[in-house]
Amino acid sequence: MTSHILLINCPDERGLVYKITGVLVKYNLNIIRNGEFVERDFNHFFMRTEFSGEVDPETLLRDVKEALPAAADIKLTDRRKKDIVILVTKEHHCLSDLLIRHAFQELNARILAVISNHDVLADLTQKFAIPFHYISHEGKSREVHEAEVTQAIQQYQPDFVVLAKYMRILSPEFVAPYANRLINIHHSFLPAFVGANPYAQAYERGVKIIGATAHFVNEQLDQGPIIAQNVIPVDHTQSAKEMAQAGRDVEKIVLAKSLKMVFDEQVFVYRNKTILLN
Repeated sequence: MTSHILLINCPDERGLVYKITGVLVKYNLNIIRNGEFVERDFNHFFMRTEFSGEVDPETLLRDVKEALPAAADIKLTDRRKKDIVILVTKEHHCLSDLLIRHAFQELNARILAVISNHDVLADLTQKFAIPFHYISHEGKSREVHEAEVTQAIQQYQPDFVVLAKYMRILSPEFVAPYANRLINIHHSFLPAFVGANPYAQAYERGVKIIGATAHFVNEQLDQGPIIAQNVIPVDHTQSAKEMAQAGRDVEKIVLAKSLKMVFDEQVFVYRNKTILLN
């Protein structure tokens, strides 16, 4: 039986859950799981409902819309694999983890291509029979290089672009077309240690934990809505290099966790933060 996911966010009012589930019952649909949340500061309602059954999408969306406030944002989707393109530089740990998960059907996505400004990871990528595009940035302005990368991405028309240790600062013009569809793994527990060399910064400050943050990319460096984070303990006996090595394991786990939530339609973006419902 076909499985569907209904995503709703709108101004909160009394009886919303009753109204929405009432429409589903009307069409004899079976609710598999349901999650809802109200952002109290702004009186805003979020709901994710997974259900099964046969229904005409246009009819269902019309009835749901009629039951909700006029400003409601409504999305109905099937549980399908997302098409993604991955951007990388030289570090292999996040890419290799995603390639393995993809090969064993654990990613709920189709990796259409890998794009890099270095050719270091070409052999690794091609072992998984995935196209690799080497687009060097050497001798080019950022505008020219980004235009070439954009052209390579656009031929695949991906649902999401994943920055798996892509060590280039992206311009607002590059980011804009991918609002809430561009996902980065940052090697720090944001908002601490923004930008380059966070492990060196952490070592110099004598921190007791290090972590990683997966977030949507916006026009401000490392300031986009946070999807997932995690930390591990460290101490004064570890060098910055040792911290970086330990941090790589956290990075790939946090990135994979964030992608699972995004690809499973569990993430709402509201203002500059995320609401996670499963």
